[in-house]
Amino acid sequence: MALNDNPSANLALELVRTMDRLRGRIRSETGMGASPWSRSQLAALHRVVYGSPATTSDLAAAEYMRPQSMAQTIGMLEQHGLVARRPDPGDGRRMLITATPRGRKEAERWLEAREAWLTAAIDQTLTAEERAGLTALMRIMERLADSDVPSEARRGPGRASDV
Repeated sequence: MALNDNPSANLALELVRTMDRLRGRIRSETGMGASPWSRSQLAALHRVVYGSPATTSDLAAAEYMRPQSMAQTIGMLEQHGLVARRPDPGDGRRMLITATPRGRKEAERWLEAREAWLTAAIDQTLTAEERAGLTALMRIMERLADSDVPSEARRGPGRASDV
């Protein structure tokens, strides 16, 4: 996508590029590239470890993934002993995904490595004013992630409709 006359479109493009660069740098600095786990597997594991027990569908919705993709992700984590399924005490037809002790340990190790590099980068690179700005930016990014933009806007110009 080339730069155009729409300032919001240009901002969106730069935001995506910057997030991709930061995500790549975090992967590189923390050795995640050598990890046996994909980013989506680690994100799902993190959500299971630090969230409440949830179904595969709940996790898929929270991670903006298709339920089938999340089922594959959870299946791989389960196969390696990082998560387990158990019946929902309130509705025995539903299966809740919970972290195993090994899964908790893996998530904590990954989170510590990621936070260590990013903490050092923030401390050594940003001024106090920039850190305050970063705090405000995180609130804005959370609002964007939680926004309820109509599906027509998500499709963008020139994309096929869902009719």
